[in-house]
Amino acid sequence: MAIKGAWAEALKGEFSKPYYAELYKTVLQEYRTREVFPPSTDIFNAFQFTPLEEVKAVILGQDPYHERGQANGLCFSVKPGVRIPPSLVNIYQEMRDDLGCDPPENGDLTHWARQGVLLLNTVLTVRAHEANSHKGIGWETFTDAAIRVLAELDRPLVFILWGSQARRKKEMITNPKHLIIESAHPSPLSAYNGFFGSRPFSRCNDYLVSCGIAPIRWEK
Repeated sequence: MAIKGAWAEALKGEFSKPYYAELYKTVLQEYRTREVFPPSTDIFNAFQFTPLEEVKAVILGQDPYHERGQANGLCFSVKPGVRIPPSLVNIYQEMRDDLGCDPPENGDLTHWARQGVLLLNTVLTVRAHEANSHKGIGWETFTDAAIRVLAELDRPLVFILWGSQARRKKEMITNPKHLIIESAHPSPLSAYNGFFGSRPFSRCNDYLVSCGIAPIRWEK
């Protein structure tokens, strides 16, 4: 599925660059010769489900889930009926503690994306059973370009940065109209080092409301 609309216009300069031609060739070959996730039609779902003009908040992930049937093109999200991964279990726990609401029954975060939460992995594909296997093939350059597009928007946005990799993007976000919420990653390895208790959901909504923007309905 191709990127369309305002996103396509904002990122059109990337598609003609040499790195993107090489990235396209590499990804095409990977899908032909390996088992790769998400399905090729879902690679750009983050941009498809959350048009540029509708973005209110951004959550950055690393790369897609690498087990069969999990990845759906949105960071931290899995398809309905798939067991909720540990990081998302912790995200739901923090949401419950923060907002006092019952979390969704499944791990599909499409309802966040359709409300203006861009759920963007910094790498958009992965080989089956091999985490970070597509790191360094060019996706980071492309998603950095998308982050810069957002950072340069002259309207309030909330950037939710979990973990060291996402937090490194902070230096790209300089517009004082944007709110940055950062903490440890929700992974079981780090969630107790500052993710739990960080209240990202209420802080995001409080800022949106203060700017006259409708809040996100995080619960389903």
